[in-house]
Amino acid sequence: KALSVELTDIRDFAFNKHHKVDDYQYGGGSGMVMTPEPLYEAITKIKGDRDIPVIYFTPQGKLLNQSTVNKFSQTDEMIIVCGHYKEIDQRIRDTLITDELSIGDYVLSGGEIPAMVMIDAVARLQDDVLGSIDSALSDSHQDGLLGCPHYTRPPEFMGHKVPDILLSGNHKNIEKWREQKSLEITKKNRPDLLED
Repeated sequence: KALSVELTDIRDFAFNKHHKVDDYQYGGGSGMVMTPEPLYEAITKIKGDRDIPVIYFTPQGKLLNQSTVNKFSQTDEMIIVCGHYKEIDQRIRDTLITDELSIGDYVLSGGEIPAMVMIDAVARLQDDVLGSIDSALSDSHQDGLLGCPHYTRPPEFMGHKVPDILLSGNHKNIEKWREQKSLEITKKNRPDLLED
């Protein structure tokens, strides 16, 4: 099995009458904060004595990129904490969270969508998920560039032809063409990737 996902309901670890997992924040202000007790109980029960990463998606986190995905694809297990409301209590972040990540400069309602992004990105790098790991290793961002254009049959569609080089059978020249197109697309759409 390439990947297994197990879900945990934080409310199962809330030992109060209404299984409440959030409360008003100290110091005032709008928005509810997830309380530390149920998060602590859930994370420590799942983790046990294993040394595995505990990831929390937050707008304050380091931007998730392919390099980070590659790193986590090498781990056997990880815990992803899906926050909700305003944030989770800072004490959990200080004591149990090993990695704080973000999927972009915007705010979502919770951590479920970023968790799905992470799971999908990591899954693509597992053997037998795509049929060939080579497919994932030639994707955008694996070499620091965006991917090149891709074409399939028919060789002409609505007056638009597949570039002759791709039909030539000359794999060395095809690879050069793909590298050049990747560089052009990266310069146009994501010049920030070329700054280092």
